[in-house]
Amino acid sequence: MSLIKSISGIRGTIGGKAGDGLTPLDVVKFTSAFATLMRRTSPVQGNVIVVGRDARLSGRMVLNTVIGTLTGMGFDVVNIGLATTPTTELAVVGEKACGGIIITASHNPRQWNALKLLNHRGEFLTDDEGKQVLALAEQEDFDYAPVDALGREMKNYTWLRRHIDQVLALDLVDVEAIRKADFTVAVDAVNSVGGVAVPQLLEALGVRHVEKLYCDPTGNFGHTPEPIPENLTAISDHMRSGKADVGFVVDPDVDRLAIVMENGEFFVEEYTLVAVADYVLSHTPGPTVSNLSSSRALRDVTQRHGCSYTAAAVGEVNVTTEMRRTGAVIGGEGNGGVIYPACHYGRDALVGIALFLSLMARSGMTVSQLRATYPQYCIAKDKLQLQEGTPVDAILQAVERHYQGERVTTIDGVKIDFEQGWVHLRRSNTEPIIRIYSEAHTIDEARQLGDEVKRIALSLI
Repeated sequence: MSLIKSISGIRGTIGGKAGDGLTPLDVVKFTSAFATLMRRTSPVQGNVIVVGRDARLSGRMVLNTVIGTLTGMGFDVVNIGLATTPTTELAVVGEKACGGIIITASHNPRQWNALKLLNHRGEFLTDDEGKQVLALAEQEDFDYAPVDALGREMKNYTWLRRHIDQVLALDLVDVEAIRKADFTVAVDAVNSVGGVAVPQLLEALGVRHVEKLYCDPTGNFGHTPEPIPENLTAISDHMRSGKADVGFVVDPDVDRLAIVMENGEFFVEEYTLVAVADYVLSHTPGPTVSNLSSSRALRDVTQRHGCSYTAAAVGEVNVTTEMRRTGAVIGGEGNGGVIYPACHYGRDALVGIALFLSLMARSGMTVSQLRATYPQYCIAKDKLQLQEGTPVDAILQAVERHYQGERVTTIDGVKIDFEQGWVHLRRSNTEPIIRIYSEAHTIDEARQLGDEVKRIALSLI
């Protein structure tokens, strides 16, 4: 059993002893801590918290436990039911709530679930706020409401439709061009809430031909849910048969978008953001932001449009903070997470789908033709296994000193930018390892870069 407590939320496997997995007692404790923080710090004059969930098998149990706890704390709960993470983020703002909880373990397997915690802006908690929740839970520093001050549950299942309406209203979403293009679109939604949300969006966009794979929101995932190539053989085979113009794959909470080309090959998750940014920048020039471990291709495309690119520390809240600081018009993460401020500051696969289809319709290109217009990079991933107690920070500082002649960034571990690629070393928050990401024009070159920096790090231990 696993229970991982971090600033971004609480996630764990269902069952086991309290504190070992995500049990009802753990759900009560961390929900109570979050409610206490909202009561003490939220600037919203109100007493409402929004709650939504993905289609996981444990979702209803966790939802009922969360709602009971929040009403026991004296909060009114707007239960939006089966919902994507971006839908829940929008609902927090629309309901003028103090905050929100989306019950989803994102791309983790079916035995996992999690509480992702949102502030009054429908955005993930900051580092400081997350640490306060963990401290409150550890101290069990919360008080429940007396009987006359208990909260109540209100159900509002309209938010997915309202989310789709907001996407359709975006200036760069060209519904007429998409309708005229008469695309056939394949969808893999891993039998979670995307199986409801994505087909509804496509219908609203005028897409008449939708091929559905794993779109029954039962929570019995049709494959390992992380949207990476090794897990997506069914849609790849489907696309090779020539049955669709483009394939879209979303994770269980629909904040990540992977694209499959008409020939069955993968567009590559890193390039979801690159393509959408290219489209946005061609109409609304401005700064862009992604995290340090995302592809250099976004920087190249941004500069091609005469605009500026900035890298943020890994983590959605860090990306959105930097986007606000720079006034970015588009940003996100290389895992297929598109953040488009014209809609809201959160990763949103529905926004990504609408903008990508608009790009396809207006360009007249196939997906593979579009892919060929972008710089070619490949990312390799490795790790450096350490013994317990190894001084990780000292190793990272030594690597920084070794490469002081290169362009080095230290806002999140150590990233070394070379002429033909980069290597990023980050410490793990959950195990004694240093994660090593490297990028170059070919996968072999990326691995060689990563291996060289790993060798240097080992020599410094």
